[in-house]
Amino acid sequence: MKYKVILFKIFVHLAAFLPLANAYYLAFTDQLGADPVEAIIHFTGIGAFNLLLLSLMITPLSKRFKISILLKVRRLVGLYSFTYAFLHLTNFLVFEVQFDWSLFLSEILERPYITIGMAGLLILLTLAITSISLLRKKMAKNWQKLHNWVYLAAVLIGIHFYWSVKSEIIEPSIYLFITFILLAFRFKKLNKWIKKD
Repeated sequence: MKYKVILFKIFVHLAAFLPLANAYYLAFTDQLGADPVEAIIHFTGIGAFNLLLLSLMITPLSKRFKISILLKVRRLVGLYSFTYAFLHLTNFLVFEVQFDWSLFLSEILERPYITIGMAGLLILLTLAITSISLLRKKMAKNWQKLHNWVYLAAVLIGIHFYWSVKSEIIEPSIYLFITFILLAFRFKKLNKWIKKD
């Protein structure tokens, strides 16, 4: 079983990292279309959302089809989601506003879709930091309470995607629909969590 888990983790690493490396290679060699900046920002953003939704799919799929090995890579998938999201923000900071910090802050404060996206990213950052095994042990029961905030992050990121699109709303609408379907699987858990908080 341990051998299978190692191989599965290697597969996840390759599946998440290689497309990212390839996208940056294409961007820096001017092979990513007419607007490589927009393309790489969109790629990392949608990649973060895909990986976040995939991480939320793991538990119901594992329970439904009794594939316990999936649970062994849930944290890894979640960490890659944060990595993509962090690069999404970094791309915006480096290429879009070119390290103009005053402009960067004003964009966050004045554009609601960026404000809500930042809120989602901060949640993912908190979850990534507390995914360290030592912190998880120290937090005990509080760890699960904190990590339930991933559901709010998913909704915020879905809204961020929807609001960021100026005309074509079909794709972000589909993503929001999938997000709410995944949350519906956890209705009892979410209801219990909301009442406690």
